[in-house]
Amino acid sequence: MRKILLGALRFFKYFLIIYFSTSIFFVILYKFVNPPVTPLMVIRLFEQGAGGQTVKLDKEWKAIDDISPNLPLAVVASEDNLFFQHSGFDFESIEKAREYNKQKQGKKMKGASTISQQTAKNVFLWGQRSWIRKGVEAYFTVLIEFVWGKKRILEVYLNVIETGKGIYGAEAASRVFFGKPALKINRGEAALIAAVLPNPLKWSPSSPTPYIIGRQQWILWNMNNIGKLSY
Repeated sequence: MRKILLGALRFFKYFLIIYFSTSIFFVILYKFVNPPVTPLMVIRLFEQGAGGQTVKLDKEWKAIDDISPNLPLAVVASEDNLFFQHSGFDFESIEKAREYNKQKQGKKMKGASTISQQTAKNVFLWGQRSWIRKGVEAYFTVLIEFVWGKKRILEVYLNVIETGKGIYGAEAASRVFFGKPALKINRGEAALIAAVLPNPLKWSPSSPTPYIIGRQQWILWNMNNIGKLSY
């Protein structure tokens, strides 16, 4: 029994060493090399194939300087108002979401993930919700905040975020929904792209519902409040 326990502890030790070494290696690598694919993209491809749908993966990486400044401003205004002030976690929003969910048990839960957390999840993790995954997400969030910095986090987010069925990133969304490159997107179009991010498989920037138009107007208002982003 003692040998089994010692063997299990030894295995666990080496597993942790390999895991942390590998994770740190890829975080450093992706500071300079663009992630070629994300777990969500792979999952969606399998879902499309299993469902008899056309397998589609439309994405094109663009440096943040080749994306209209309207788009990063719109996603910050929509998803994470304090992106440049926090260190990866918006604890005030987390507490508000916790209180809201406590009062609304049985109804749709409200999240409080920052852009940093969403980027960590999209690039390194799976989509299933669990306390283990949230813990690993927090670990990667700390790493990318420390290694990448805000500009790189925002650049990666804008390039890997799901924006439609088989569509990922600002460039593909701009071309598919508005027929122009991401560099040419205006404020209204950027706000529409940001407005559908909570559920891009249900909503589309090219045919917005009244609810999405309402979100767009709120995002435009908040974009004016924030002003110009400074990297």
